[in-house]
Amino acid sequence: MTQDTATAPAARPAATGRPEGTARWWRDAVIYQVYVRSFADSDGDGVGDLPGVRARLPYLAGLGVDALWLTPFYVSPMADFGYDVADYRDVDPLFGTLDDARALIADAHAHGLRIIVDVVPNHTSDRHAWFRAALAAAPGSPERARYIFRDGRGPDGAEPPNDWESVFGGPAWTRVPDGQWYLHLFAPEQPDLNWENPEVHAEFADILKFWLDLGVDGFRVDVAHGMAKAEGLPDVGHPNQTEMLGTAVLPYFDQDHVHDIHREWRRLLDSYGGERIAVAEAWAPTPERLAAYTRPDELHQAFNFHYLTAPWDARAMREVIDESLRTAWAVGAPATWVLSNHDVKRHVTRYGDGERGLRRARAAALLTLALPGSAYVYQGEELGLPEVLDLPEEFQQDPQRLRGEGAGRDGCRVPLPWEGEEPPFGFGAGPDSWLPIPTEWRDLTVAAQNEDPGSMLALYREALRLRREHPALGDGELRWLPGPPGTLVFVRETAGGERGGLACAVNMSGRTARVRAAGTPLLASGPVRTGGDHVELPPDTALWWDVEEDG
Repeated sequence: MTQDTATAPAARPAATGRPEGTARWWRDAVIYQVYVRSFADSDGDGVGDLPGVRARLPYLAGLGVDALWLTPFYVSPMADFGYDVADYRDVDPLFGTLDDARALIADAHAHGLRIIVDVVPNHTSDRHAWFRAALAAAPGSPERARYIFRDGRGPDGAEPPNDWESVFGGPAWTRVPDGQWYLHLFAPEQPDLNWENPEVHAEFADILKFWLDLGVDGFRVDVAHGMAKAEGLPDVGHPNQTEMLGTAVLPYFDQDHVHDIHREWRRLLDSYGGERIAVAEAWAPTPERLAAYTRPDELHQAFNFHYLTAPWDARAMREVIDESLRTAWAVGAPATWVLSNHDVKRHVTRYGDGERGLRRARAAALLTLALPGSAYVYQGEELGLPEVLDLPEEFQQDPQRLRGEGAGRDGCRVPLPWEGEEPPFGFGAGPDSWLPIPTEWRDLTVAAQNEDPGSMLALYREALRLRREHPALGDGELRWLPGPPGTLVFVRETAGGERGGLACAVNMSGRTARVRAAGTPLLASGPVRTGGDHVELPPDTALWWDVEEDG
């Protein structure tokens, strides 16, 4: 018998045409990603924690988001900042206690916010009790059968079992003292689980139930394209396999039988009340293969990395939007829109950095929040935070960088600036933060932007308010309108046959564009000049306007 102990989120103001309490909240939710160690520090140790998140819930509710996605806070030796889990049913002391998690879930619900937590099913920590038991056991034992252990190649087994490479660089195999090798598609401290083993399936079903019974509203599934490996573990046959991620089906990623696992999980989620969801972090070589993760009997959403990686170019962006909507609608799922997260360079910097990057990021916010489906906001993008490119060497701890795979991800994980004139800007009670916050962020703190109607924070708050209240925004369809070269212009029509809607125009060109905009301007990402039924839209600027007719 399924327990259902979740406290329902308190009622929040409903958008016209979308009554409060209707199911399928996730189809048009705005979900805010909290990178826990960098959000708010309650105890002064320089690391964010669950009580810190709990204390800032009024800020998040006031921002206007619908749900929070929390990165892993489970017991972990932190070889990969919590994505190496040693105990899936407890909170690491660095982040608080299990009671802190319960209190955070309850308080979030009281603020009308849902809680999504990370689950990491592809691998555990090498400190997990299962892996310790596997190392202590003999080859061929039931303990080793929970992971992927193999004999090596060559006369003395001194070569790895195959040519698979780690996402973090180097071989994906490590040899243990008795001569066998174990698979780790990420760091050596993250051994891959064997999902051919029914015991692994049963264990994760129990982990999901544990958190669902505590009241979480869903899961973000880390490496949802992993778990299933091709039969026989065949060679890839190519070096530099990280360059193939998201562009090719590899024998260790995006295998067809991974979908059997997601169907199991969907049945479990559906056995609970309250529309509990799962979101796939999946890299797939085509939009069609990505959409497969969100078929009606699988997961509810999948992150849209094709949109995240699209260049600032109207034609390319429209192609990505069209393809994303087409493939999502083909399986009855909502599209998702993501600009940044804890694994990629912040989009202010990707879009050109400085004033140009900020202008584009402001325009991208209006574009993203006007598109049909669900949107994700990574903490700090509502403040216009750039990537920190000059972190001192001694602070850079990302295992991806330490293994020589790129510049690392520390620069997008710098803690949030809340208030004050000097670092750590109210991040915590102590004088330090686990990554140093740039002094020049004093103008980007929440407090500095709170009273500035032209700030990025003000833009996000107003856009999220309009998105919640306007009957044309959220789930639904999009219709493109004609526009000058280098622009995107579309209308979101009001559901239910009512006339009118909301139109959005974005100028991605390098020159001012004259766009037909017959209606009432609602929100612009920068200065625009309106006159009659047209608007002069400067480069890297977006506008929303109310329309009665869109001809």
